[in-house]
Amino acid sequence: MCCFTFSVITDGSLYTELCFSIQGDRRHNLKISHLFFADDTIVFCEANKEHLTHLSWILLWFEVASGLRINLDKSEIIPVGVVEEIEEMTVELGCRVGSLPSQYLGLPLGAPNKAPSVWDGVEEKVRRRLARWKRQYISKGGRITLIRSTLASMPIYHISLFRMPKSVARRLDKVQRDFLWGGGSVERKAHLIKWEAICEDKSKGGLGLRKLVLLNKALLGKWIWRFAYDKDNLWKQVITAKYGQEGHGWRAKRAYGAFRVGGWKEIWKETDWCWDNMGLIVGKGSKINFWTDVWCNGTRLSQNFPHLFAMASHRNATVEEMWDQNFGQGGWNLRFLRDFNDWEMDIIGNLLHVLRDYKPSMEEDSVCWKGGRNDKFRVKEAYRLVARPNDIVFPSRCIWVDSVPTKVAIYAWEATWGRVLTLDRLQKRGCQLPNCCFLCGCEEETVCSGSF
Repeated sequence: MCCFTFSVITDGSLYTELCFSIQGDRRHNLKISHLFFADDTIVFCEANKEHLTHLSWILLWFEVASGLRINLDKSEIIPVGVVEEIEEMTVELGCRVGSLPSQYLGLPLGAPNKAPSVWDGVEEKVRRRLARWKRQYISKGGRITLIRSTLASMPIYHISLFRMPKSVARRLDKVQRDFLWGGGSVERKAHLIKWEAICEDKSKGGLGLRKLVLLNKALLGKWIWRFAYDKDNLWKQVITAKYGQEGHGWRAKRAYGAFRVGGWKEIWKETDWCWDNMGLIVGKGSKINFWTDVWCNGTRLSQNFPHLFAMASHRNATVEEMWDQNFGQGGWNLRFLRDFNDWEMDIIGNLLHVLRDYKPSMEEDSVCWKGGRNDKFRVKEAYRLVARPNDIVFPSRCIWVDSVPTKVAIYAWEATWGRVLTLDRLQKRGCQLPNCCFLCGCEEETVCSGSF
């Protein structure tokens, strides 16, 4: 209720004429006065005394209308760029002056997102959660569970918005490997199976852990999907106003420049693989190109019928423009540059056969994720796409059985890979040990003799 009161006062005041504006073209100019998250509020304004005076009035009106008091000791003004006489301006509000880079809701503001220092906090939290001293009290199955829970909480918030530097990803992968197998900077322990194999699904011989670089890629790709799927969300309006849009509004334009565009520039790099796995669902057909968009049988008609596409009189026509409602119950009105030869009639017949199951309706055009449950994007499915699982046939159903203790299942998993540290493998690693099977006392100890 208090947030609503503040919004009403702000939107109905002179301050709306002075608030921060995201400059775009004439169609996409956007003004933003404030943002809420829980009990936190960000107010945007230009760096001049007049704006701050109006802002102080709004805060006073809010206190009178709501009966609450704003704690200016916990508030601060953060200038963007070089602002002259900032100390004098803060007298209008009576709060302290902050600076960029800063932190808000756990995310960096005004810091280069590629700088490794931005990720120091994330890295430190992961190291504390996966501290080496915990290994001696947790079984290997418990370590796997703890690694999963750590990745499901701490870094996800960052890597869903920013591109993780490869150097940071390598260090975090090493922290996980050392926690799983043991070892570290002081001691060395054998890592029996390579990390790439561990990060495969259990059905492919892995443990179902995730590589951070690929998870980062899948999470960033979600914004490409959301830009096409969401309607009028504020974040989409901001991106549209700042960078523009193309393709009937399904895609945002590429971000150019070296400053203040790094976040979206990195997200935009995921456009190609995302749209390779996305399709359009025909409603009215006004936002779907007939020849060049993916809406019919999961492919572009320009690729399936290149000869007809070359003859098309209007190659950028929409589905709505190619549909003629005057043909009885409606029909396709395909327009070409010339009449067809006899040998071309089969081609046009094949096209009409493909189009017979499609018909525009009164609904809005929409987007779908190919192969996704309910045609929706899910990070888990996107991760599988970018991970490109191997073709290994692994007997996972014989190993990961609910009734089998996790400790036994992990040993069976290592033995199936042939990586158990038996005496013959220890000798290959340089250990001077007599190789004699403790079970039979005759043959050498191998994975097979020690397991079966």
